[in-house]
Amino acid sequence: MRGGLSLEPLDMVGVQIPHHFRCPISLELMRDPVTVSTGQTYDRSSIEPWIGAGNTTCPVTRAPLLDSALIPNHTLRRLIQSWCVANRHSGVERIPTPKQPADPSRVRALLSQAASTSSSAAAPRLSALRRLRALARDSDKNRALIASLDARPLLLDVLFADPRAESSEMEHEALALLAMLQLAEPECASVASDPDRVAFLTGLLFHPCVEVRINAAALIEAAVAGVRSPELRARVSGAAGVFEGVVGLLQDCAGCPRALKAGARAAFALCLVKPTRHRAVAAGAAAALVDRLGDLERGDAERGLATIELLCRVPAGCTALAGHALSAPLLVRMILKVSDRATEYAAGALLALCSASEQCRREAVAAGLLTQLLLLVQSDCTERAKRKAQLLLKLLRDSWPEDSIGNSDDYGCSEVVVPF
Repeated sequence: MRGGLSLEPLDMVGVQIPHHFRCPISLELMRDPVTVSTGQTYDRSSIEPWIGAGNTTCPVTRAPLLDSALIPNHTLRRLIQSWCVANRHSGVERIPTPKQPADPSRVRALLSQAASTSSSAAAPRLSALRRLRALARDSDKNRALIASLDARPLLLDVLFADPRAESSEMEHEALALLAMLQLAEPECASVASDPDRVAFLTGLLFHPCVEVRINAAALIEAAVAGVRSPELRARVSGAAGVFEGVVGLLQDCAGCPRALKAGARAAFALCLVKPTRHRAVAAGAAAALVDRLGDLERGDAERGLATIELLCRVPAGCTALAGHALSAPLLVRMILKVSDRATEYAAGALLALCSASEQCRREAVAAGLLTQLLLLVQSDCTERAKRKAQLLLKLLRDSWPEDSIGNSDDYGCSEVVVPF
């Protein structure tokens, strides 16, 4: 709908919303009308927060709510959809038919079925896991409901029933469902502290199915990021083949955004563990991140740049990045392009590379680094980013145009000392 579903944009284009199509709370066109026990209808997105906040009365009638049940008003929703179609010439889009939230009793039954250990229950267990996965895919609310019913320990038991054996379709379904749920720290620790479980997940990074590889990377990231113990983090990041698997995901799946997201996030989480960063370099993480950086979405591009800066703190990582023809030009292009954090990480990586390599200095200057840095120090970016920019300007002083040397103090470079 033009400008969304709110009343004001529709009024601006001369569309009058029928009174009974508006939610009494938001005064907007209802997308998912539901009826409470008093018989009053509201939009689900408006009445759920009201009830969730502990209110026990109907907002309109003030009558007590006998229960918290929300009954879909299918008749009214169809009338609203017909009205949208009739007014499409005015820019009104038809509201989609909403998917109904999962029924808690149904989810409990599916979890119970998935937990069965009977030898004859393999097919029903697999079916239950598939249905749970479909429900989890539908909405955040369904995922929250599944998690609230203690699904995660059950799914971990299914996934790691026999971590030394070859993985099965049932384990892949459990893995996919776990990848959609947020694990608590004890659950992350139960994975990170068990070498067999870590090895099992690492092996799945090389599975022929890309979906399995993506979900394995997501769970590895969760296990590393979800524990506070440096020792447990190091166990995961130090596992044989883990960096090779994550780098392979970045290298092999250029056309799959989900794979690149999972690979970038896992690489960042693993490279936060300082003692094992050299393993990331040896696995080719530096080149893989540079090659895929331009394909990542904003949040993941930040993580990619942060990982590159982390690798620059390892001598071998700095050498590997300096030897990649695209490193300096790409980092220059990322300054002031993605976000303040991304700019800070790009400037930090460039500072390390330009300090270590004269070739990188030439390539960065040729890519327009000086102009980017001058813009950066005058921008509203973070103070740390500006500090790194000033250090870079000082480092690259010999590359400045002659007529700009006299104005160098305007950019805070006269007091900067580069740590060699």
